[in-house]
Amino acid sequence: MNLYEHHIATRGAQQMSKVTDMVREDIVKSKVRDGIVVVFSPHTTAGFTINENADPDVVHDILMKMEETFPTNHARYRHAEGNSHAHIKTSCFGPSQTMIISGGELVLGIWQDLYFCEFDGPRNRRFYVKILEG
Repeated sequence: MNLYEHHIATRGAQQMSKVTDMVREDIVKSKVRDGIVVVFSPHTTAGFTINENADPDVVHDILMKMEETFPTNHARYRHAEGNSHAHIKTSCFGPSQTMIISGGELVLGIWQDLYFCEFDGPRNRRFYVKILEG
């Protein structure tokens, strides 16, 4: 079936956590040599992105700019739970990413990693990895 479930405990209100190695382990378990992998977050305030893996300042800058653009607190937010900013940020990033598997390896650029993006933490989250051969 090649469907894997992962759990991740986020510690910050907003953070980006590398999860590339978790997906790579799933690819090995699946024995799929060529195909695609889809990662999906079932949460409306957390998503995924692929970005810079070498300089942690990039993650800092992304989170900083998202906060500037969609601040945690805004006088005109109407959502009663107080996390409108997290819903907006997740809508910009998206709940999923699709990547290529070739020769049993995840195809990413040398400076790329997959990040689980938390915008309403800290929380205990889960995400799914679906691997399709072909």
